[in-house]
Amino acid sequence: MAVLLILCIATAELLAQKMDPLTTLPTIVVTTGTGVNKLVDKAFKKAFSLEKNLKWCYMDKKYLSYFIENDIKNRVIYSQKGYMNYVVSYGEYKITQIAFYKLAGRNIWVSNLENLNHMVLVRMEDDEMEEVDRNTRSK
Repeated sequence: MAVLLILCIATAELLAQKMDPLTTLPTIVVTTGTGVNKLVDKAFKKAFSLEKNLKWCYMDKKYLSYFIENDIKNRVIYSQKGYMNYVVSYGEYKITQIAFYKLAGRNIWVSNLENLNHMVLVRMEDDEMEEVDRNTRSK
C-alpha cells in the first residue's frame, strides 16, 4: 500500500512539472538619457506642450517619456516611427468627501478631490467619470 502511495505521489509530481512549464520573458534593455528621433520629438510636441522635468528612456525599441503636465505625472511610450502606444497619468489627490445620489433610477457618485494646487469636483455615473468643476487653491 505504501509503495502504491509513493508511486501515485511521484506520478502526480511529474505530471505537475509537465503541465507547468517555466516561461522565460524576453530581456528588456532600458537606456536613460537617450535623445529621441525627429518623428518622436514632433509627435510628442504636438500632443504635449506644457511638460516639466521631461526625461526620455529607450526601452525595448521604444521611447519612454516621463514628465509632469498640469500637476499630473505622465508616462508615454512612442514607437520609433512616432506613434503613441499608450499614456499612463498619475494624479496625486486626496479624497475629501464622497456623496452618493440615487435619483430616478440613476446612481451618481460625486467626489471632492484636493491636491496642493487644486480642488476638483468629480461626478461618476454608469462607468463614466466627468470633471464638473476645478478651482485653484490660494497660496
